Amino acid sequence: MGLPVRDQLKYWGLTAAIFFVLLWVLGDVLLPFILGAAIAYFLDPVADKLEALGASRVLATATITITAILIFVLVALLVIPTLVNQTTSLIASAPQYATDLAAFLTERFPALLDETSTLSQSLSKVGEAIQNRGGTLLETALSSAASLISIITLFVIVPVVSVYLLLDWNRMIVRIDELMPRDHAPVIRQLASQIDRTLASFIRGMGTVCLILGTYYAFALMIVGLQFGLVVGFIAGIVTFIPYLGALVGGILAIGLALFQFWNGIEIVTDGVTTYATDWMRIGLVGVIFVIGQVIEGNFLTPKLVGNSVGLHPVWLLLSLSVFGTLFGFVGLLVAVPLAAAIGVIIRFVVGQYNSSLLYQGHSVAAHKNGDDSNV
Repeated sequence: MGLPVRDQLKYWGLTAAIFFVLLWVLGDVLLPFILGAAIAYFLDPVADKLEALGASRVLATATITITAILIFVLVALLVIPTLVNQTTSLIASAPQYATDLAAFLTERFPALLDETSTLSQSLSKVGEAIQNRGGTLLETALSSAASLISIITLFVIVPVVSVYLLLDWNRMIVRIDELMPRDHAPVIRQLASQIDRTLASFIRGMGTVCLILGTYYAFALMIVGLQFGLVVGFIAGIVTFIPYLGALVGGILAIGLALFQFWNGIEIVTDGVTTYATDWMRIGLVGVIFVIGQVIEGNFLTPKLVGNSVGLHPVWLLLSLSVFGTLFGFVGLLVAVPLAAAIGVIIRFVVGQYNSSLLYQGHSVAAHKNGDDSNV
């Protein structure tokens, strides 16, 4: 005979409370293990496919580890320095962009904006603030990240945890299944399977989509000649997990930077007289890049890699990121998506149980479904 519902709620509620207290108190300590578990979860399907091809779990894990190390070294040597340099240059160029924007508005709308107006001075102050505080903010973020994620944690503990969890992932799942309460094991397996499908669709699928689109935007913008193409591609790729927001934010930022860079960017010499014209072709190409990216994402990448039934509404996702990020900091941001998926699946399960319960249907509907119309 199973435990009464009241006792079950008490034990499960106590378990959830202990989990959140540990997350609150030991967030910084748990961070490398959460990162390692996330990496192992992301790579487990790759290891399973290698096993299906005949490799042992050890060989599959070793292959994935060596490949990941090579990719990380290439990124660290080729991409990260350029990304940092472009970000620093963009922050340093902000005052000049603000001045150019003020001059453009002054030239086009002299009655609305002149050099001594409040708006013009505000634009200059905004540019100076970005320059003065942007570098400080970047340094603070880097120093905070360095204190939060030490070099040892980043380069030693996280990879080690990832390798061990990836190696023992299947055995760990079997062991957890053995420890589940027998009366509730079928329901827990059903919920866990739905949560796994949701996370697999979102984390693995959207993570791959973000990586592909971020790389596409970065290289395409750099080929066009946009000065800060790598930064724009990086930003657009990160926020792609929210539908349409990545293309919108990245497109506005890229077109804005293209207008500053390519406005009067063509030098024309006629009879010894130099004039300048706007390079509308490159500005248009920047816009076309994001249109193509949106078409590729909506018609190919998202349907193939994510699917149509992710179960994580963008508003619910943003709410979970805000709440868990505020409560638990950076660790909260990492666990926000898995917890949002789990809570969403549990809520849908509870709603389904409620819809089939006597509380929702009432005696008349229940009697009708059972074929007894005497109470109708």
